[in-house]
Amino acid sequence: MGDKKLIIINGLVVGFLSALLVKFGNPINMGICIACFIRDTVGGLGLHRAELVQYVRPEIIGIVLGAFLMSYGKREFQTRGGSSPLTRFILGFIVMIGALMFLGCPLRMVLRLAGGDLNALFGIVGFTFGIFIGIQFLNKGFTLKRTYNLNKAEGYIFPIINLILLVLLISGSTLLIFSQKGPGSQHAPIFMALLVGLVVGAFAQRTRLCMVGGIRDLILFKDWYLLSGFIAIFIAALLGNIAFGVFKLGFVKQPVAHTDGLWNFLGMALAGFGSVLLGGCPMRQLILAGEGNIDSVISVLGMATGAAFAHNFKLASSPQGPTVNGKIAVIIGFIVVTLIGYFNIEKNLTFKVKGDVKVEG
Repeated sequence: MGDKKLIIINGLVVGFLSALLVKFGNPINMGICIACFIRDTVGGLGLHRAELVQYVRPEIIGIVLGAFLMSYGKREFQTRGGSSPLTRFILGFIVMIGALMFLGCPLRMVLRLAGGDLNALFGIVGFTFGIFIGIQFLNKGFTLKRTYNLNKAEGYIFPIINLILLVLLISGSTLLIFSQKGPGSQHAPIFMALLVGLVVGAFAQRTRLCMVGGIRDLILFKDWYLLSGFIAIFIAALLGNIAFGVFKLGFVKQPVAHTDGLWNFLGMALAGFGSVLLGGCPMRQLILAGEGNIDSVISVLGMATGAAFAHNFKLASSPQGPTVNGKIAVIIGFIVVTLIGYFNIEKNLTFKVKGDVKVEG
């Protein structure tokens, strides 16, 4: 009962802080979006050429460092990895392609709905469908094999990289690119965004907050623990958006969104499918990366590469709708993830996964 109260508090805090970030400058319905903010960050590093979405987001830095500090303080920091790294990179890449078809990660999907964007409903149904497909592979014995303990120093590399990015951002280094218009130019003050990221990262590390895990556990075990956190996020963000005057109910003219229901559905279905096989949503991967999980670092690097690739080759959607290249990429993504799922099934092993624990079946 105490754990459930904590994750609900976690959700209420994340939802309110997301609305607060919008109040102080972040794009509407984008208080925190892992996919969008990774995309903006790689743009800020010059890895894609989309001028409207180039800004190193301090929220991402804060989430990683918050998870690192909390896990280190609780003696849960552990450097481990070696579980199918190239496969995880590809899955991370594909999850990002699906997310940018929809224009948001699972967290932004909830925040978009809390802002009144009904297009998010297609995303939620698609995301759930993708997770359901992934569960079928889990039940048949899908596994990316075991992880191994690694040199502890290797676990510090990713947090250190984020610290370096923070220094460059605060100093206004000319090594970074800053959007002059569009979503990339809309952001809360650096230290405020960093503090929010630290709080979200620390809370999410303690509660294992993950929407993929929440829907998966509800389907497999009828367990509402993880999903209750996202319900709390929705409620707090909804109330915050109404209080701040940014709630707008409807389908059309929603900020950084399109109205193509089919491709909103398919984009998030692909993101959900790939995330189940990875073992967590984009935010969960960031948290695990901060805890020293090198497999999750590889997944995040795959997402970052996917974001750069999506904008360099016109795969990402825009408010005008999905592109032809993006539609082709999503279809290919489904084929690749299905093949990964099939060829990583161990015939003599079936198990279900609850939280971070494998339950033999």
